[in-house]
Amino acid sequence: MPENEYTGSIEFAVRDYECDIQGVVNNANYQHYLEHARHEFLLSKGISFSQLHEEGIDLIVTKVEIDYKYPLRSHDKFVVRTGLLREGNVRLVFVQDIYRIPDEKLVVKARVTGAATRKGRPVPPGDLVARLGLSE
Repeated sequence: MPENEYTGSIEFAVRDYECDIQGVVNNANYQHYLEHARHEFLLSKGISFSQLHEEGIDLIVTKVEIDYKYPLRSHDKFVVRTGLLREGNVRLVFVQDIYRIPDEKLVVKARVTGAATRKGRPVPPGDLVARLGLSE
């Protein structure tokens, strides 16, 4: 995704315990980074998971695609940049890329597809679309 299409970003630093015996971030930890960045992105738009749940709407992940491009190591600083696309009537796709700081080396390219559900059934995201700045 071109940088001007990202609508959110958050910086992190790698912690020692996130690395494996090879000294690089374990692949599973990238999903934690991406998830935290999505939650912060939603909060920046005034959307709270707990509030949505109380309203009867749950946001769920239905698919995760990650291309690992370059490893992060202990104490590396990095940024997760997030953009959002609408796909069909019920799916939202978070396009998330991770870049090492300060050299902007691309580390991960990811697409995380999700849906809004009510009582376990997919529903159109409704007013979430407007709140997220997407067109109907």
